[in-house]
Formats: sequence, structure tokens, C-alpha cells
Amino acid sequence: MMIFKDKPTIDSNYIQQHLANERTYLAWIRTSITIIGVGFLITNLHFSFISKNQLGDILAQTIGLASIFVGITTIILSTIGYFKKGRDINNQTFAYPRVITLCLSILLLLIFLFFGLYYVFIWGLV
Repeated sequence: MMIFKDKPTIDSNYIQQHLANERTYLAWIRTSITIIGVGFLITNLHFSFISKNQLGDILAQTIGLASIFVGITTIILSTIGYFKKGRDINNQTFAYPRVITLCLSILLLLIFLFFGLYYVFIWGLV
């Protein structure tokens, strides 16, 4: 009886790096779900508890839509980054993803700016 073994792949040479890449990818997915969830939370809380205020309605809708956009963008960019990093690990050409990190950080800062405007103008903190 002959036992066949799978041949080692290039991926098997860098198992720890690939598993770390996968954990990072899953962390980005959890982050994107949280970003979208926070947008829905703000929008739902606004329309449940706040009297109708045109500025508040616009800010709440903007926060909700921006959160969905940033969440979906995060999923797309993290998926692209996951496969690129996997290839780069195997080729030993990995480079830190500065542009993606910068873009996502700027998008999140814009959402937080809208959060701040919302709380200042709607909850009467001024």
C-alpha cells in the first residue's frame, strides 16, 4: 500500500506569517462591522429620541451613510491587502501598507468629525 503525501507549498514555509495575516484580516472585518454598526446606532438613536431638527437629520443621515461607506471600503481594502500581503510574504517582498492605512484613518477621522458636529449642534453642548 502506497501512502501519498502532499508536497510542501511555498505557503508552508511562512505559516506563522500567513496565520498572522489572516488574523489581521479578520480584525479589519470586525472593525468594518463595528463602523457600520455605529453608524446605524447613531441614526436610529437620533430618529428615536430627538425631535425633528433639520440639521440633526442631515448630520445623522450623513453619519449613517458615511459609516456604511467607510465600512464597505474597509472590507474591500482589507481583502485586497490580505491577498497582496499573502503574495508578498511568499515572495519575501512585504512592504507596510502606508497608503491604505492613511486613507482609512482619514475616512474615520471624517466620520468622527461628523459625530462631534452632531453632538455639539444637536445635543446642545454649545
